[in-house]
Amino acid sequence: MPVTVLVVDDEKNIQLTLSRALSMEGYAVEAAGGGREALEKIAAQPVDVVVMDVRMPDLDGLSVLQKARETRPDLPVVIMSGHGSIETVRSAFKLGAFDYLEKPITEKEKLLVAVKNALALETLRAENAALRREAGLSEMIGGGPAMRKLFELVRRAAPSEGRVLVTGENGTGKELVARAIHEHSRRKDRPFVKLNCAAVPAELIESELFGHERGAFTGAVAARKGKFELADGGTLFLDEVGDMPAAMQAKVLRVLQEGEFERVGGAQTLRCDVRVVAATNKDLPAEVQAGRFREDLYYRLNVVPIHSPPLRERREDVPELSTRFLGEACERNGRRPMRLAREALLALQAHDWPGNVRELRNLIERLAILCDGPEISADDVAAVLPGTRRPRADRFRVGASFHELVEEAEREIILGALDANHDNVSDTARTLDLERSHLYKKMRALGIKRGGGE
Repeated sequence: MPVTVLVVDDEKNIQLTLSRALSMEGYAVEAAGGGREALEKIAAQPVDVVVMDVRMPDLDGLSVLQKARETRPDLPVVIMSGHGSIETVRSAFKLGAFDYLEKPITEKEKLLVAVKNALALETLRAENAALRREAGLSEMIGGGPAMRKLFELVRRAAPSEGRVLVTGENGTGKELVARAIHEHSRRKDRPFVKLNCAAVPAELIESELFGHERGAFTGAVAARKGKFELADGGTLFLDEVGDMPAAMQAKVLRVLQEGEFERVGGAQTLRCDVRVVAATNKDLPAEVQAGRFREDLYYRLNVVPIHSPPLRERREDVPELSTRFLGEACERNGRRPMRLAREALLALQAHDWPGNVRELRNLIERLAILCDGPEISADDVAAVLPGTRRPRADRFRVGASFHELVEEAEREIILGALDANHDNVSDTARTLDLERSHLYKKMRALGIKRGGGE
């Protein structure tokens, strides 16, 4: 079924020109001569992309964009204007426009590239959503390469009975990965039980894992089941398994090998059918080498290794995460809905996030509580996130002309914006409030050959 593009413009000749160019590329094209007609067609027909003028007599393009996204939030819209001010362009992007084209569109290729990129983005969003649902990772957010790899590993590992070792820094969502594996496994209707091995004193961890009989030690006034017994038939999540005491490692190894154990103070051998998913922020091979972790237990746990990536390795997911967390924080704290300015999102993307997703969530909640306006600015972010403000550099250099110094500064700014936007020139142009054609000219003049992320 061909992709349908809706062309919206009150000038008939522009309608025909754009429709012809798109039809020649195999797109099915619908046309509308005004904003109200456009909304009717979006509601009644399966439209995949909208290419729309800003200035129209009955309902302007920005109003159409806002109304359309209320019912079709993922519909890509490319805005056109022959009178576009910076404020108009900024407003369009704030409302969710995918791209901006300056009229008259004399180069057909610009139109085709904008439509192609809009479709590619929407396809990627749909694939990521489907993959998250399939993997049981609806609570995990991200569409970049690192997260797509994670989703695929979970999808493959979950239906099996293999033990899984989830590695990653604190705050990267290792427990979410473990829960997703359980919820998409054949054990999903049985218990999911967790134990943080680092949070239990060494003298109590055996009782926590295997339970105890009445009178087994001082304070054991009644018999108690342990985590292995409680998880029978289901999944046991051993968080921070690298902190498990050496004596306990041997006993856990026995359960994994033989499926049996005894409660503390008990003589009866109990059997259990438990799938173990373990997690650690430590380098377990190094711990094995240092003699702090049993090699045989490591290999028993590490049947399917899954790495949960740190946030600094998936910066492309920061805007989506931040927007989701902001909505949740506003609702939780009784605040009116707020939004993050594009510059604020760039500041968040630039941070290294040593505390990972957990740190980002907490910071966004702090912003939701402390900020007054409907929009959170880059200055608001800088006020609560030390290091986001860059000190002004002393750019003067003896012997360099004013022109040379300005070129150096421009080059540094453009390279920084390209870094923040993963070499996508369209996004970089929006960030810098430049027309894309002007940015290309600047890049050529400055000898910048990056920008393959279009």
